[in-house]
Amino acid sequence: MTEHSETLVEAIGGTEALRRLSNTFYAAVLADPLLAPVFVNFTPTHIEHVAVWLAEIFGGPTRFTDELGGHPALLGAHLGLSITEEQRLRWMELMGGAVEKELPDDALLRRRVMEYFDWGTRIARDVSAEPVGAELGDPGPTPRWSWDGLVKAEDRD
Repeated sequence: MTEHSETLVEAIGGTEALRRLSNTFYAAVLADPLLAPVFVNFTPTHIEHVAVWLAEIFGGPTRFTDELGGHPALLGAHLGLSITEEQRLRWMELMGGAVEKELPDDALLRRRVMEYFDWGTRIARDVSAEPVGAELGDPGPTPRWSWDGLVKAEDRD
């Protein structure tokens, strides 16, 4: 088990750093011919929602769960998008560039963040194949990611 006195979100620089990450990333996504069609309904509030989601994932406040519908809402937002593996890989490539530009120069921190994105984009791709309005069942609590990767529900505080 990796020993760190701070959460990933603290090491990242908090929600403000995640806003910068999201701004940099979505500027690239919206200009990308492969990914822009997936984000045809993009609004600036999306950046704030992503920053709040990521802050919660990486050990911060539970605002996404408390205010924005939590894990079920996030999964539901991907329904019907029909994300391809090519799009997922391009998403990862652009996010990798944003991580390099916006996050602290800490190899373990960046690796853990990118591991979360790889894990999460695979789920998003799979869910996106379901039609809008599909019943996904109970996805469980909002995932948490730590210095050791995915935190199992039974290991949470």
